[in-house]
Amino acid sequence: MVFRRFAVAGVTLATTIGAAALAVAPTAAATPRTHPPLSAISTGQYAGSARAADAPDVDVAKVQAHLTELNNIATRNGGTRKSSGQGYRDSVAYVKNKLQAAGYTVTEQPCTSGCATGAGPNLIAEWPQGDAAKVYMFGSHLDSVGAGPGINDNGSGSAALLETALTLAEQHPAMTSRVRFAWWTDEEQGLNGSDFYVSSLAAAERSKIKAYYNFDMIASTNGGYFINHVSSAAAQPMKAYWDSLGLQPEENTEGAGRSDDYSFERAGIPTSGYAMGASARKTSAQAAKWGGTASRAYDPCYHQSCDTTGNINATGLNRSVDGIAYTLWNLAVTNSTPANDFSLTAAPATGSVDPGASATSTISTATTSGSAQTVKLSASGAPAGVTVSFNPASVTSGSSSAMTVATAAGTAPGTYPLTITGTGSVTHTTTYTLTVKGTGGCTGQQLLTNGGFESGTTPWTGDTGAIGAHSGQSAHGGSRFAWLGGYGRSATDSLSQSVTVPAGCGKATLTYWLHIDTDETDRVAYDTFKVKVGSTTLATLSNTDASSGYTQRTVDLSRYVGQQITLTFTATEDTSLQTSFVLDDAALQTG
Repeated sequence: MVFRRFAVAGVTLATTIGAAALAVAPTAAATPRTHPPLSAISTGQYAGSARAADAPDVDVAKVQAHLTELNNIATRNGGTRKSSGQGYRDSVAYVKNKLQAAGYTVTEQPCTSGCATGAGPNLIAEWPQGDAAKVYMFGSHLDSVGAGPGINDNGSGSAALLETALTLAEQHPAMTSRVRFAWWTDEEQGLNGSDFYVSSLAAAERSKIKAYYNFDMIASTNGGYFINHVSSAAAQPMKAYWDSLGLQPEENTEGAGRSDDYSFERAGIPTSGYAMGASARKTSAQAAKWGGTASRAYDPCYHQSCDTTGNINATGLNRSVDGIAYTLWNLAVTNSTPANDFSLTAAPATGSVDPGASATSTISTATTSGSAQTVKLSASGAPAGVTVSFNPASVTSGSSSAMTVATAAGTAPGTYPLTITGTGSVTHTTTYTLTVKGTGGCTGQQLLTNGGFESGTTPWTGDTGAIGAHSGQSAHGGSRFAWLGGYGRSATDSLSQSVTVPAGCGKATLTYWLHIDTDETDRVAYDTFKVKVGSTTLATLSNTDASSGYTQRTVDLSRYVGQQITLTFTATEDTSLQTSFVLDDAALQTG
């Protein structure tokens, strides 16, 4: 949760520190519990008309496992996951990988205006089922303050949403509406990521969002149970769930205007959400109702370095994540069979080939209710060097398509689960498992895509705004390049790309051209440029390496043969005097 709310769409800077409350007694471990009995919750009144018993009891231990990884990410990156740092980008990558593996349509949205210098992207994930004209959004900010790892603020909301999304994918219920999840950048600097997202939406897209639900600090150790706009229509499923537990939730007065729901609220979109409190102090009445300590902050580690996994109220976290799932199921999940529906199968469902060979399967559909419909086929999860095609690419339900899975000679041996998706009035998926045999021969090849940056920004992730034909610098080849750094103040820019280095190769070599210019005069490494694979730094350059023109650099990546890796270039500047790291014509060659 941000301390202050900055100007949004012309509104002047406002300070909104509420005096109300939030609370809950800290608990060292999760308290096992089941959902309240069906009779305890009014059902059938929300859009999805799913029964309460159908909503899952989300495993809080899995939520806590995500929090542990976010804490580890912060530890590896100077104790923080601030929006402009590598800790935030690593957090985005962690969440993104989990969602993509589960079958979500995932998008990184760079914040190209209004965000702090070097801020990483928003992460948007949509479950590809349900009515696309009726969208319910669930969001949380993924960044922390610079002073700490931000595990309650706001790893708690981010991890709860991630596990809710994974649970939805695992259960794969029938959907009446679309569900879209968001992890926001730069909230701690003024709600900037969510404001950029909302302001970027066309009017027609905004109108599709029927409600937005925000989760910011939902595991405060001395917290309470608070709901944004507790008496609103949007809040009713959330309130119904906490009411069923006898929690008597209150209005989130402290958080009003201080988190990402405010960006949606200003756009006229109904909002609600859970919170358990920040720096405001618990009243005596709240301590009597919820437990905990009166006259003490809801979160004593708010915006501090002690906001670690030790700063989590597992009972409150458990009640929050189950309430999120209950709300989602009531709004967007249905028990009824769609009027027009179909099934999707792959036969065979597995294939085993040598590198360079192809496997085939028949993708069959059948009309299971109503009328036949057109089903568009697609595949996801294929590793580097593998392509999937369908003949035909669309079928009428009741018909079949021939799927061909083609591998390159350098495809790394291994087993790869592919997700086959059929999209009609509803969406269904099936799994095909590809096994690439052998130790793999090596055909020398260049693995990086768009290493010269001439083809836009894809597939690079991170600070893709650094890519372009910028005035003030020039390309090594072509017209475009990546200009990292050059701000003259504390900032970090980073670009990443994931590749598979084929097994069977004796060598893998990264080359890139780098121009460094600087205003620093001391022979001290104030500003740095690092090349990483995963969290391992393989090369470091600095302002002391500045020279005129480009210099080609080489890094041996042979140790990564047979592995899928994420290659990252990161430039970090200190508080004054610019250093520019201008990158171009990167290549990863095997041989």
